[in-house]
Amino acid sequence: MKSTIEHVDTLHVCIFDTRQAMGVAAGKDVAAKIKGLLTEKESLRIVFAAAPSQNEMLDFLASAEGIDWSRIDVFHMDEYVGLPADATERFAYFLNTKLFAKVSPRTVNLIDDSEGADAACQRYKQLLEQGPIDIVCLGIGENGHLAFNDPPVADFNDPEIIKRVQLDDICRQQQVNDGCFATFDDVPEEALTLTIPTLLSGDHLFCVVPGKTKHQAVQAMLNGPITTACPASILRQHPDCTLYVDTDSYGQ
Repeated sequence: MKSTIEHVDTLHVCIFDTRQAMGVAAGKDVAAKIKGLLTEKESLRIVFAAAPSQNEMLDFLASAEGIDWSRIDVFHMDEYVGLPADATERFAYFLNTKLFAKVSPRTVNLIDDSEGADAACQRYKQLLEQGPIDIVCLGIGENGHLAFNDPPVADFNDPEIIKRVQLDDICRQQQVNDGCFATFDDVPEEALTLTIPTLLSGDHLFCVVPGKTKHQAVQAMLNGPITTACPASILRQHPDCTLYVDTDSYGQ
């Protein structure tokens, strides 16, 4: 069961009783959008977030019927710097395991820093410049970040498409809280991230945010000023973004 707040500025907000219901509903909406766009366009370009918050939505997409993934090019929005290529903590590994290997998209475009961060940024920039982004499936961080655009490095007018950033301590601790790393010191200090203007350039955004640890960020996002102190607040200005929350992240 869900109740809906029609808009916070231009942002559409859907509140669900359970995390599972939230993830399934988001998955259904993303699948429907993909199918609808494929009746209008020859191919699609979709950016995905890699985080446990996305599990239920990704699980739905992995088993959804009627999506022609052979016409879809997929990307991800951020990656750690310096982890081994086969590290299971890499976001590329997460998305390959959860979705890409199961649905076989036309192309899988991963951020690869094996030849250095600068080379990875240049390569990914060129890939992203080859066409528009149709759909972005994203979440927000405990500090309100979008991808790895933490408050200290977030820029609503960023001139870059992808950039190298220092991760702030709240963000690094979140990776431990999410079970992705055993200790704070295990979390890399740097990452590569699509910038906020790149994410907002997507035509259709689906933002999935469950859990009590995200409650403060969700409230700041919806009720505070639109500011890089809470980067996710900028989603309130996107012309087609839906936020999916459960009662833990939204509050009673």
